[in-house]
Amino acid sequence: MDLNLENKNVLITGSNRGTGNDIAKVFLEEGARVFVHSLSEGASESACEALANDRALPLWGDITTDAGADQVLTQYLAQNLMQNLAQNLAQNLAHEHQLDVLINNYGEARRGKWSTTSTEDWIKLYDINTLSIVRMVQRFLPHLPNNGRIINLGTIGSTRPNNIMPHYYAAKGALATLTVSLSKEVGPRGITVNLVSPGLIRTPEVESSYLERAKKEGWGDSFEEAEAKITENYFPNPLGRIATRREVSSVVLFLSSELASFVNGQNIRVDGGAVDYV
Repeated sequence: MDLNLENKNVLITGSNRGTGNDIAKVFLEEGARVFVHSLSEGASESACEALANDRALPLWGDITTDAGADQVLTQYLAQNLMQNLAQNLAQNLAHEHQLDVLINNYGEARRGKWSTTSTEDWIKLYDINTLSIVRMVQRFLPHLPNNGRIINLGTIGSTRPNNIMPHYYAAKGALATLTVSLSKEVGPRGITVNLVSPGLIRTPEVESSYLERAKKEGWGDSFEEAEAKITENYFPNPLGRIATRREVSSVVLFLSSELASFVNGQNIRVDGGAVDYV
């Protein structure tokens, strides 16, 4: 199926590693031009080298600050213009700064309890998981076309928060309401805004952490052996397993395509049915 994403400009924050990096891969497979972002210098360059695709272009800047977000925008405009000049000036000049898809993937969970989490911790997690998205939207919205896409990465904790990490879930809850508000602001332009909320994702870090617990419980010596018991005890859902990164990336890819042009202001949960709200 052709998703019509070839030659589209896609910027993915925090895509030098983890799920963001897998999202970058699926867009590259569709022929998009992908701007790979990292917070620190060198990390996005290394990620692009590993992707081994000349359509992967590095950007970096600490988007938890205004200055860092400004830096990302400046780099994007320069990179995009250089690419257009190299490929076809006459054809691309009118769209030299256009960004078709903005994917706000960057975010961070930190341990914390109600009894020990400081006010500063709450503010920091809000800055990371909410205000970083605000900064990117405010800077890149003028460069999105009238059929552009904005996709935010959240968590099922925005609708089913736990008692631990309250500052993280509160920030992601704010991101969920931000998404709906923004969809109403830019909807008249034909721009859609959606939130993709995974549950537990099978990353190398998750595998390592939960396998260590599984071995202590005698559930098996490999993640494949222990996955059913890990899921049952830590992330129960009707499918009885944990999502792969590609399963999350594929939902982001679909929402970025013309096939999802009337999906707007939604919180799409990728959780195997763990959250059973109707």
